[in-house]
Amino acid sequence: MEDNHIYQYSLLNALMDGVSETGISVFKLASKGNQGLGTFARMNGELLFLDGKVYQLQAEGNIREADETDQIPFAVSTQFVSQQTKEVQLDDKNDIDALLNTFNDHAANLFMSYRINGRFEYLKCRTVRGQEYKGQPLSELGKKQSVETYENVDGTIIGFRTPKNWQGFGVAEITAKNVEMQMAVASNVHVELPTSDDFNAAKLVTDDAGVKEVEG
Repeated sequence: MEDNHIYQYSLLNALMDGVSETGISVFKLASKGNQGLGTFARMNGELLFLDGKVYQLQAEGNIREADETDQIPFAVSTQFVSQQTKEVQLDDKNDIDALLNTFNDHAANLFMSYRINGRFEYLKCRTVRGQEYKGQPLSELGKKQSVETYENVDGTIIGFRTPKNWQGFGVAEITAKNVEMQMAVASNVHVELPTSDDFNAAKLVTDDAGVKEVEG
């Protein structure tokens, strides 16, 4: 995969419609770059792809390294290579967007990816608990999310900023006094769509309000 190209499997609209029974394997996603985000079958937890390993972030703050055969109904990944690195202070999650604009003010309609390394004074993380029945929409799951908070932890946060005409995952609450932020612009996007009956039957209606409710 070429540097800073974006790979996306399925559409967030499909998750909003509850399409999450099957997808690509963890083994396949691991060949699509070095970092990414997504979810697992039945939306059972959040997916974190970092430096060749795929993790399942589960409710109550539990984490497991995913098996190669685990199914992924939605994911976004990239072969991230930083185009700019700087030391930054984050008072809240809105500062991330402001810093991306400062990095490149001609990328409003392009994808941007980032990686933040360091000590975080405060983090608020949300994790979906998984579908209770087939086809349960993401907007319903968002009402029963597991929410954990952390203080003074060292780690890495990765993310994507998508053009306004794409729906995407948001960033949780964050505070950090002095962390390293790496950023890159991505203008090449490859989207692979599912061929399942469930995806074919989905309405795929844009639901900005539903996404905001889930992601906060």
